[in-house]
Amino acid sequence: MEKAKGHDYIKNWVAVIGDSTFMHTGINSLLNMFYNQSHGTVVILDNRTTGMTGHQDHAGTGKTLMGEVVPAVNFTKLIKGMGIDNVTTVNSFDIVTLEKVLREETKKDELSVIICQYPCALLKGQTFPYKCVAIPEKCKHCGACLKPGCPALTKQEDGTIRIDATMCNGCGLCMSQCHFGAIEKVEAK
Repeated sequence: MEKAKGHDYIKNWVAVIGDSTFMHTGINSLLNMFYNQSHGTVVILDNRTTGMTGHQDHAGTGKTLMGEVVPAVNFTKLIKGMGIDNVTTVNSFDIVTLEKVLREETKKDELSVIICQYPCALLKGQTFPYKCVAIPEKCKHCGACLKPGCPALTKQEDGTIRIDATMCNGCGLCMSQCHFGAIEKVEAK
């Protein structure tokens, strides 16, 4: 886009790609961006699986398709090996830091990469010791907890939220967004 429309056209743009897609085709595109002196911020969503087609392993997961444990490709080393120095890794659940890093990187006039890293909550063996429960009387109807898009949360007619216990995996992302204590963790049963 930058080569066709000019540098000012793409100011503050962010490209988002999953880790599996990055391994399959994104490496070439990122290398092309570096080689052609492109600008912008590339965000790699590294959830340690191929989320869109059934949770297959890829070269970044540390397992072969047959389940054999092998050294995983280190995204930071790979990207820096291309010649891109501006690489930041952020915990995907640390929303405050992630927003700060995104704001900083999109202001820069260079190519940068942000790796958002946290294993997919749906991965086999990925468990959280808690479930989240809504406390309706504390809810201020702001909807901040709905920002992450969790399917376990629904907005009630009165504006409060409801958390479906059968769908909640206990990651706590909704709770981290609520500033009113309207979501609490309880021990998973």
